[in-house]
Formats: sequence, C-alpha cells, structure tokens
Amino acid sequence: MIDYETYVRLRNYYEQDGLTAGQIAEALSIDCRTVEKWANTKRYQPRKSSRRKSKLDPFKEHIVRMLEKHPYSAAQIFQQVKEYGYEGGVTIVEDYVRKVRPPKTPAFLKLVFAPGECAQVDWGSYGTVRVGSTTRRLSFFVMVLCHSKMMYVEFTVLQTMEHFLGCHQNAFRFFGAVPQKVMVDNLKTAVLKRIVGRAPVFNPRYLDFAEHYGFSIVPCNVGKGNEKGIVENAVGYVKKNLLNGLDISDFCILEPYARHWLATVANVRNHRETGKRPEDLFCDEKSSLQPLPVEPYDIGVVKHMRASRQFRVTLDSNRYSVPAQLAGVGLTVKMYPDRICMYHENSLVARHVRSYDRLKDFEHPDHPKVLLEQRKKARDQKIFMRFLSLSEKSEAYYRQLEQRRMNPAHHIRQIVALSEIHGKEKVARAMEDAFCFAAFSCEYIANLLEQRSRPLHEPGVLHLTRASDLLDLTLDQPNLSIYTLKGDDHE
Repeated sequence: MIDYETYVRLRNYYEQDGLTAGQIAEALSIDCRTVEKWANTKRYQPRKSSRRKSKLDPFKEHIVRMLEKHPYSAAQIFQQVKEYGYEGGVTIVEDYVRKVRPPKTPAFLKLVFAPGECAQVDWGSYGTVRVGSTTRRLSFFVMVLCHSKMMYVEFTVLQTMEHFLGCHQNAFRFFGAVPQKVMVDNLKTAVLKRIVGRAPVFNPRYLDFAEHYGFSIVPCNVGKGNEKGIVENAVGYVKKNLLNGLDISDFCILEPYARHWLATVANVRNHRETGKRPEDLFCDEKSSLQPLPVEPYDIGVVKHMRASRQFRVTLDSNRYSVPAQLAGVGLTVKMYPDRICMYHENSLVARHVRSYDRLKDFEHPDHPKVLLEQRKKARDQKIFMRFLSLSEKSEAYYRQLEQRRMNPAHHIRQIVALSEIHGKEKVARAMEDAFCFAAFSCEYIANLLEQRSRPLHEPGVLHLTRASDLLDLTLDQPNLSIYTLKGDDHE
C-alpha cells in the first residue's frame, strides 16, 4: 500500500514523463508490480480497514460522555452499559476506558524555603552489598538543605531507629549546624500514626531527639510524597550518578567513596534548579542555621534480653559474649550503629563492636575467666585428694610445704605426677624418707626416687696398672701414744 503523495508522483512519471514501470520503481524505491498496479488506476483508493466490529461499538459514545462528566471507574461503566444492553466482557470495556480516559496532569505548587528554614530526609535502597561473608540489603540516608540544596549521604544496611537517629546526627555534624525544621515521610521511626484531620502521633524517641537538637518535625501529608520532592530528586541523583555502574566489592568502601563524591561532585555542581553550586549557597545559609548542642544525643536503642547458658546474647544473627557468671541472667542491651553495650544492674558488663556479618561469635578474652578459674579450682581439689591418698604422711607433708611458704599446689601437682610415673608405693616411701632428711619439696621427692631407681654395685678390688706405683706410696708413722694406758687405769 502506498500513500497519496507517492501515488501522485507515480502517475506524473507515467503519464507526463512517459517513464517505464522499471524506471518509476527505481525512482520511487518501490516494487515494479506495485507501479504496474497503480499506473492504470485512475483514482487513489486507500485500503479499507479490516478491523472487526466490536460489541462495544454502539456504546462507545456513551462511555466518552460518562468519562467527560465524571471520572467513573471501568467497573462502574461496565455495570451501566450492561443495563443498556451490552453483552460483551469487562476486559474490552477496561481497555477502551484506559484508551479514551482524559489524561490527568496533577499540578503542584513550587515550594520556596528561606535560608536555614528546612531540611528534607529520606531513605533509598539499591540492591544488595557484601558484608564480610554474607550479603545484606543496601540502604542509604539522604538529607538535603532545602535552600542551598547542600546534600549529605550515608550508607547503612539497616533502617532501624538507631541508624535513623545516627544518620541525622552525622548529617548535622557534616553541616556543622541544625535547620529549624526537618521534613520527613510517614516512616514508623518518625510518625507512629497519621489520621486525616488529626494531628500526627510522632514516635516519642524521634520527638525527644528533635527537642534535643531544637528542630521541629514536619511530616508530609498522607499520599503526598511530592511535598518532599527535593530529597526525592536527591535520592534519584544518588542512584544515577553515584551508584550507577559502581563496582561495590564490600560495604566498607562506601563511606569514604560517598564523602569524596559529596566533596567533588554533588555539592560543587551547578544545581539544575538554582543554577548555583550548593557549596556556595551553603556559605550564605549557614549563618541562618541553629548551632549544635553542647552534648550529642544518646541514640542507643534499648532492649531487654537474656544471656544464654553459653553466656551469649544474640543480635542480628550474631552472638556476643558477656561475663560467664551472667549466664542465664536478664540484661539490658543498648544498640548503636557501631557498637553494642550490655548492662546488668546499671553497670556496664560488656562492650562489642557491632558486626553486620551473619552467624559470627564474638568473645571477649576476659569473659570466660571466671568459668575457667572455677574449673581450675575443681581440678586442683581433685589433685589434692589424690595427693592425700598417696601416704599416711601426705597431710603432714603438705603442712610442712605451707610452713616453708612455698607454692604447695605446684609441689602437690608434681608429686602426683611422679606417682603416675614411679607408682604410688615408691612415692609413699620417698615421702617417709623425706621426713628423715627434712626435705620438703617435689625436687627432693624426685631425687629420692631417682636414687632408689639406680642399681648399687659391690665395690671391687683396687687394681694398679703398674707395680712401681706401690713404691710411690708414702705412709706416715702411726702415733701409738694414743693407745698407751694410764697407770691408774691399768691397775
């Protein structure tokens, strides 16, 4: 099928210029058979539509009038045309209503903010990220100052209260000041309940945080996310400019990368709305912001948990140790984005770096010491009982060790070990001999056992290798006077 313009050109080539069918086909880039067909056709006849008639055709004008009058739903229109005799299905009605319904383009007022007046915050998500040996959902927090468009971004793997407050706190430190208002969506961490016509019920923890920093909370109206369009555009900008195509090998690389991106790209670009760099506008806006409080807010979230028999507390599928004596005891756990603190009776008993890996066990080297000492005492008691069973004089020997201010436990362990090597009877005899020599230590017992284990040989005859050696012997003349008897004794 050719259009009317092509048909007119074809007829001129054929009638006025006298070109052949092949020449016309080459000039118009169409098939030669098409030229032959239309060359002898005196009048242009467009192809008739082959569309089949629809059961809805008689009712289409009525449907259009209904939609112009009121934005009826397709189900309502289907019910009405059935009353007028429509016998078709609802799918055809839905397709036609979707096709002819007048387009609606909602209009929004442009919001203008004074310097320091307001900031908008929101969460964004972007797939998953590697954390240690596992993967977690990647989230990021965005805060934008509405006047200067100065932006702060922080990446997390959770959107819980401690992370929500911690991101606020870090954003205020980044700006070095606090805006008068913070506009948020109806998140549970910010707004607990929102009923049309009533004041919103704020999360008491977020409200306390806001009072500490001196800003007021401005929640968006229900279903009116466009009211915080500044931060929503910023969330999209982070995804398209910062994260798009970024090879994220591990979660730990995101924080320094985001800081570099804020300093070199996001806050120094010419903003599309203002035409100026956010960094330059922020210099003028900062004087209108509120100063930071003297002390930061304690953002820790408290939970009451019970330690297991292995003196562990489980959080985010990871296990953290507490002192062994607190096994099975109820504890107060305070969770921060970067650490976990555990309290018992208002005293800090354990502190760990928070991990976002999974199924990991973290034990402080001091926590099992009490349990190990108890086991050591049990072992020492068992060894002492074995020592007492070696001899009747074992207890007296132990007292002698104590009187000499030695380390009795060490000597007892060594003597019991000697009994396993030499036998119980030999050690008992050595202990009895030790009393004769007043030798009280494990070394004396070991020496006595060693001496008794050596075989004693009979002394042999003295043999001289040379007979001349006998001539070199010098004997002193004996003093016989000592054997002389006195006269009175002799009598």
